[in-house]
Amino acid sequence: MTHVDVDLDQRTDLRTTDDGDHERFAHVVVPASAVTEAYITGAPVTALCGKTWVPSRDPGRYPMCPTCKEILDLARSMRSGGGGGGSTGGAET
Repeated sequence: MTHVDVDLDQRTDLRTTDDGDHERFAHVVVPASAVTEAYITGAPVTALCGKTWVPSRDPGRYPMCPTCKEILDLARSMRSGGGGGGSTGGAET
């Protein structure tokens, strides 16, 4: 019997690309009107997490991007803690 050494790379790459995890999430775009404009013009938008794409599907069918949610929650807590209150006006796409 021959002994074979195998080195397994168990690192997890959490980066998103144009052909990966980002397609499983709804992303947040601020201002929300940018999404409507992108649907009409076909112009790309950039989400809070940095993903850039042209919206073309119903975001209600997908869970919110965890990075976008974290950024949105942080922005909301900063606004409410600073006495400004209100919403950031984001839109999921």
